Amino acid sequence: MYHHVEIAPIDSPYRVSASRFEEELKLLHDWEYTTITTGMLVKAITEGASLPPRPVIITFDDGNLDNYTNAFPIMQKYGFTGVLYIVSARLQSEGYLNVDQIKEMAAAGWEIGSHSVSHPAPGYLNSISPEQLRYEVVQSRLDLETALNLPVLTFAYPSGEVNGDIVDYVKFAGYIAGMGATGFTANQELSNLFVLQRCEIRGSEDAKTFIRFLPWHGDPIYLPTDTPTPTLIPSRTPIPTYTQYIIP
Repeated sequence: MYHHVEIAPIDSPYRVSASRFEEELKLLHDWEYTTITTGMLVKAITEGASLPPRPVIITFDDGNLDNYTNAFPIMQKYGFTGVLYIVSARLQSEGYLNVDQIKEMAAAGWEIGSHSVSHPAPGYLNSISPEQLRYEVVQSRLDLETALNLPVLTFAYPSGEVNGDIVDYVKFAGYIAGMGATGFTANQELSNLFVLQRCEIRGSEDAKTFIRFLPWHGDPIYLPTDTPTPTLIPSRTPIPTYTQYIIP
């Protein structure tokens, strides 16, 4: 899970510089990870559909403009696609993706999901009325699909805030899965289909720390030369299941 891909004006965990972002993507590429969409994951979990080797979903929350200006070209360079989680009320707002930019990214293979109507502050979703909660979860999908003329099939919980009532509305709205904001394992299954685990990649990450999230390690020769090479523990033989992979 990423937010901004830009140099932070102040120290911020939510801003990963473009150079570090590329360093992380290059490592994924060199270690032969393959990006997939959330829709592909859901089919793997629910129907047993096959996935490519070392599948990974790269997600971006909030719909920040730098996802298009900075992240998108780097992703294309390595042949990767991602998933955008858009706050519907921010469409066309300064500093955020507009409709045309989102459509261009979707045409390149990116998937679009909802991140609520207004991205409420932490704690808000747990305290609002059922009518307000329904608006944030249900209306955001309707608004995005109307504006983009694209399917919006998954929901990312703002600030990772999730409870039974919120999940019920996510299901009611017709989403096929929900994205959580935490998680450090690569196992996704029916039991957490509506709170899929994600690893938040922060601005302080580098290749040395980034690899702790990866379930499959490749040749350490591909680690950047200015990064101390850690002692890698040989990855276990992958369980023959379609649900093992990581979501940054």
